[in-house]
Amino acid sequence: MKRTLLALLLGVLLTASLPAQKSAPYFPPADSWQKKTPAEAGLDPVKLQAAVDWALAHGSSWDFEKDQVRTFGMVLGALPKQRSTTNGVILRHGYIVATFGDTKSNDPVYSVAKSFLSTTGSLAFDRGLIKNIDEPVANYIHDGGYDSPHNAKIAWKNHFQQESEWEGTLWGKNADFVGEGQFGRGMRPPREIHDPGTFYEYNDVRINRLALSLARVFKQSLPQVLKESIMDPIGASHEWSWHGYGEKSTVEIAGKKIESVSGGTRWGGGLWINSEDLARFGLLILNHGKWGSKQLVSASWLKAATTPSANGPDYGYLWWLNTKQKQWPSGPASSFAALGNGSNCIWIDPDHDIVLAWHWYENRAMDGMVQRIVAAVKDN
Repeated sequence: MKRTLLALLLGVLLTASLPAQKSAPYFPPADSWQKKTPAEAGLDPVKLQAAVDWALAHGSSWDFEKDQVRTFGMVLGALPKQRSTTNGVILRHGYIVATFGDTKSNDPVYSVAKSFLSTTGSLAFDRGLIKNIDEPVANYIHDGGYDSPHNAKIAWKNHFQQESEWEGTLWGKNADFVGEGQFGRGMRPPREIHDPGTFYEYNDVRINRLALSLARVFKQSLPQVLKESIMDPIGASHEWSWHGYGEKSTVEIAGKKIESVSGGTRWGGGLWINSEDLARFGLLILNHGKWGSKQLVSASWLKAATTPSANGPDYGYLWWLNTKQKQWPSGPASSFAALGNGSNCIWIDPDHDIVLAWHWYENRAMDGMVQRIVAAVKDN
């Protein structure tokens, strides 16, 4: 009897000392998305509501008609005539714990598209279409864009880290960003061009060059690759779209007319998508590229993509990082985001298993939002 009681006691003690088993990750099916109350998801409901209230009080003033040309210069592609008000989705453990505004409005998200470009590009490496990220792009692309001695040195990695220093003109925009008419307040004074891989510059002409190069590698449009390989498998809507500049950026690839897309909406076009689809994409990235039992994006790619580059401002492969906690001082150093003008974001917090998709907010409000979301966490 004593031995039996002792064995039971030891069993209880051993069980108590084991770490709590986490439940299997939740991945919403295409036609529904389960919600949990903040309390059910380990969040303080009052503090989470404070985050929602903060978001609603800090909507963007961005106006396509008044701000677009003045900020970015001459438009090349389509822009909507109007946009929704601030709106977003907050996820915890994959479940929706809060929404605000019209989360089904498909609006341009500007440079959030760059992180989609990075993720779509990763598939070229997975499929063996590109062997090594450190290889010169000129080994694969023979359309004249990499013929000069300078451009011939550009590696794929340089493009993904915005350190390519690519020289040239694409779709009527020159990579030097000189001239107010073409680049608005975003124009830059002439400067010395550095060797590829030694200097960071946020530059949409070079991003558009990367998008064109990837389309040539895939021999199909990037929106088609994204849809078939990522967005459909994660149950995204069929309402999102990814534009280039119409005929201005349409080229012939493998005998087909293909519109090369924009890596942002700086001059029109870009990724037009709603907050719910952004949140699904963010959930995929949070789970290291896995959706259910399927590995849609390489986990090793995402690890490299969220590692700071040598010369960027805490920047990976077209993802903004918080390694030094300068982007969002209130957020964990492990958090990272896709960011776009307007402002628009997908903020991912692996430490707390949280995704925030947020359309149209004041840029300065981002850290305040992060602060309130993190403060709402009651458990880890």
